[in-house]
Amino acid sequence: MTSYGEVLWKPGPQALIETRIGDFMSWLAAGGHGPKTSTYQELWEWSVTDLEGFWAAIWDYFGVMSHSEASEVVSSPGMPAQRWFTGSTLNFADHMLRRRDDGVAIISHSETRDRVEVTFAELAANVGAARAGLEKLGVEAGDRVAAYAPNIPETVTLMLAAASLGAIWSSCAPEFGVESVVSRFQQIKPKVLFAVDGYVYGGTSFDKVPAITNMLDDLSVDTVVWLTYLNQDDPPFATISWDEFMKTEQEPSFTAVPFDHPLWVLYSSGTTGAPKGIVHGHGGITIELLKMHALHGDLGDDDRFFWFSTTGWMMWNYLISGLMVGASIVMYDGNPGYPSLMRLWTMAAEEHITYFGTSAPFLHACMQEGLMPGSTADLSKLRTIGSTGSPLSPEGFGWVYESVHSDLLLGSVSGGTDMCTAFVASSPLLPVRAGELQCRALGASVKAFNPAGEAVFGEMGELVITRPMPSMPIYFWNDADGSKYRDAYFDVYPGVWRHGDWIKIEEDGSCVIFGRSDATLNRGGVRMGTSEFYRVVEALASVRDSVVVHTDDDRLLLFVVPSGTWTESDAHTLRSTLRRELSPRHVPDAVHIIDKVPRTLSGKKLEIPIKKILAGTLPDEAARLDALANPDSLKSFEAFRDP
Repeated sequence: MTSYGEVLWKPGPQALIETRIGDFMSWLAAGGHGPKTSTYQELWEWSVTDLEGFWAAIWDYFGVMSHSEASEVVSSPGMPAQRWFTGSTLNFADHMLRRRDDGVAIISHSETRDRVEVTFAELAANVGAARAGLEKLGVEAGDRVAAYAPNIPETVTLMLAAASLGAIWSSCAPEFGVESVVSRFQQIKPKVLFAVDGYVYGGTSFDKVPAITNMLDDLSVDTVVWLTYLNQDDPPFATISWDEFMKTEQEPSFTAVPFDHPLWVLYSSGTTGAPKGIVHGHGGITIELLKMHALHGDLGDDDRFFWFSTTGWMMWNYLISGLMVGASIVMYDGNPGYPSLMRLWTMAAEEHITYFGTSAPFLHACMQEGLMPGSTADLSKLRTIGSTGSPLSPEGFGWVYESVHSDLLLGSVSGGTDMCTAFVASSPLLPVRAGELQCRALGASVKAFNPAGEAVFGEMGELVITRPMPSMPIYFWNDADGSKYRDAYFDVYPGVWRHGDWIKIEEDGSCVIFGRSDATLNRGGVRMGTSEFYRVVEALASVRDSVVVHTDDDRLLLFVVPSGTWTESDAHTLRSTLRRELSPRHVPDAVHIIDKVPRTLSGKKLEIPIKKILAGTLPDEAARLDALANPDSLKSFEAFRDP
């Protein structure tokens, strides 16, 4: 069994020469753009100490295309009032379409369609046509363009067209129900809605025409641009076909907008209230994701970059932004486990994917199935595996190196929709240790705070960010005075971003994430993050999934989805394992069997709503059921209340 902290991979001796971050470090020293550094930790220290110097260097190194110069890099190191690159104008889509050759820009796989390939030149032409289509519909800078659409090239095309003219983009995946979509799009009042007639997931077709018909009653949309993804009959409402929308050919053009002009609206999960509309700016996203993809992901023109996502998760925005560094992006629309969990690994082999991004639950599921992808598929081109969504266990790390490939960088990262990036990240200059995240991202002043608000090392604390980052939200939608934004992140530590996770940071900069701080397991003064608990429980062969709740009356209740028939022997093994590997105080008071663990649409477990239900709250009051991937799953917890 893989031990926590065990070194599983080390960079080669030529890493500083062969990687893009190494080239950046050489460029800094040779051109006088920054200090001479020889280690990642030295570079990180400079990046969070000299904000102006670091971000100006990122701007210059990547050749950010500005139509007017900035008067200053950052207005203030204080949060949340800071402004970046004041006076500069640019356009995100301009950077996304910088490459215009016949190299492959997009490779799209789907349960519905045959493989689709789009070159950079074709993508630019498509974006030009889509911009012409939007202009004919009267869309201007500041108008909203929304999509109820899957992870396909047309969605990327429309997003870039909207951005090119300064319109504001927002998307929801077609598996979202009517209430989920309305609660998001009703806030922003889109002028144009791009929609598909349905989608396929796990071999089953889902007709979305009735849902779209219903949601249009609550959305004041001027025009619906329609794509017959399932080739169904025309819908019972007025539309413009995709072909009609795209019929005008023109070269792409890019409206110069201020650095902090709104680019897109992402949304919080909305489990306990209306989803918050999180607005990011053109400039902040551009320089942040140039940094992440090139310096942390080591992506460039020769790479094929994949991350499994839907259009309702920030990782979709992160994936498509790989185009900025010249990488080919690989998209997948459908169930990643259909017809088997080998589907994505087979695709990775066929497409010679070099960077394979996924979630920790997917890797854990492959491990539990006993898959050996490296033995059955040619993954020799695979250089990096990215993992996010929840902490990856040491056993999950070990499985990757034993069953996928022994010589690759496994980058477990953590960030969020809030900044549309990872601020605890990976680096090709650092070793990979089981259960650990390699580093704090460049420019991200991540610290662990103890209850007194003091930075600590080697112990669990609140994850905070003490200095501003360019991709922090420019505002929340419908939050004129900024009070919702301040309350979300700055209510506990004034001027310091509190993210809501537990983290431990070692002196060398490596990190461990322990789960949400509002779901802490604190028994008899022994405080523990939920991820530590799940790591032990879900390593057992008898457990497929689990969720743990610490109630207000100090009971620890564990709910288990078994991998087979649950026996008393399984329960005994679970308890003894927890007593041995965690602590006697974290042996659950009761273990209950359930069919499904409640999860948000982005896959996160819902400990707090379960806790509320156990205390007497009705399921539809404990969480917005339309924000759940499996809304019926919450109702089962009513049976576990005390009589």
